[in-house]
Amino acid sequence: MQNANIAIKRLHPEAVLPTYGSEYAAGADLYACIEETVNFEPGETKLIHTGLAMEIPAGYAGLIYARSGLASKKGLAPANKVGVIDADYRGEIMVALHNHGTAPVSIEPKERIAQIVITPYLTASFKETDQLSNTVRGEGGFGSTGSK
Repeated sequence: MQNANIAIKRLHPEAVLPTYGSEYAAGADLYACIEETVNFEPGETKLIHTGLAMEIPAGYAGLIYARSGLASKKGLAPANKVGVIDADYRGEIMVALHNHGTAPVSIEPKERIAQIVITPYLTASFKETDQLSNTVRGEGGFGSTGSK
């Protein structure tokens, strides 16, 4: 487990800094920086502010994932499934939450709305070719592994 120092700026005085739920948690919880309850109708997506901006180091990205409790109990999860915060972005971190459920739900001020995982990444050099190496799987697509 590596540790990285992340510069973070409160853009709103009520913004809550990210917190880890346990010693070995990979994701830090992000909190809603809203002044009143936000209601979601089924199938509705809304952009929720965190009131925070971060300076993610070069070679790293911040990946925004659903909180399992919020997704399973309220049906709320990021609309884009996984948000990507690039190292050169300095604006406010916001989460587009979508109500996947069949009933209206709400988010309260300072409620945990998503989690951010800070992770290293590789930048690829894409080189065109006419030939790819052979593998056992080959061109087997969706559902092809583990089948006989």
